[in-house]
Amino acid sequence: MDRKRFAVTVMDAQFVQGGLASMIAGYATHPLDLIKVRMQLQGEVAAVTSLAYALEGKPVRIAMPRIGPVGMCMNVVQAEGIRALYSGVSASVLRQFLYSSTRIGLYEHLKMQWRDPRQQQQQGTGLPLVKKVTAALLAGAAGAAVGNPADLAMVRMQADGRLPSHLRRNYKSVTDALVRMVRQDGLKSLWRGSATTVTRAMLVTAAQLATYDQITEAITLHKLVPQGLATQVVASCSAGVLASMAATPVDVVKTRVMNQRIRAGEPPPYTGALDCAFKTVRSEGPMALYKGFIPTVTRQGPFAIVMFLSLEQMRKMLQNF
Repeated sequence: MDRKRFAVTVMDAQFVQGGLASMIAGYATHPLDLIKVRMQLQGEVAAVTSLAYALEGKPVRIAMPRIGPVGMCMNVVQAEGIRALYSGVSASVLRQFLYSSTRIGLYEHLKMQWRDPRQQQQQGTGLPLVKKVTAALLAGAAGAAVGNPADLAMVRMQADGRLPSHLRRNYKSVTDALVRMVRQDGLKSLWRGSATTVTRAMLVTAAQLATYDQITEAITLHKLVPQGLATQVVASCSAGVLASMAATPVDVVKTRVMNQRIRAGEPPPYTGALDCAFKTVRSEGPMALYKGFIPTVTRQGPFAIVMFLSLEQMRKMLQNF
């Protein structure tokens, strides 16, 4: 096999490996992601829920603010059953397939293109941190643009169960969600909230992929922990925490913009990401932008571990093959 053809084959494998590893991690940690979304929508839906119950002639019931992740999990299970923790999992898997295969594959491709073979022996990837971060930012933006429709469907499917029955969208699957969104609001609606999604993805990818590589290289260089599994776990956890800290405020805004219900003849609840952020801070305080941080960081750690360990095993299999 000639060198050019081999390079194309390796690049294709990187996209496939990134997608498969992320799909496994996404499925394994989906309940934590659902809890995060429900927590991010707290406070915002109180007025809507109150009005909905009043219209039904029922006593007004508004969810208590600032409920924790354990309480939110118990509420979901009690009200909707344990299977509800996997609401929207089909959209989550599709999102990882589109979003993560693109961002991880493109990130690895850019690293290969930009690396300096003379420095590779000393630095592992042959790339300084600035170039790693730049590659991650570009890859994250591309991945978010591709995966936004599935991300939108996932957020709506995860949030649906918190509403009174007559206000729920009741999507049967990610395919049903996408088809109905296009029919009701047009094809462009699939990219609602994409500016915020792209911003979040850039931050997450930079804090996750670039950080994982940098920490792995530092650990290996200074022999801080044994190479192999221990190195991968430490680097994965560190990358997960940093990604959570960087992305949570943007993630809260993204969730609310994507989940907003726009009625014909009425102005939308939010005109954009900045409007959503200002309204959230004004009505709920600045810490509202960190709603869902605990389940986010709790999810990001296991997600990063599962994803990077799966990715490393796939790379070893490809090398042996």
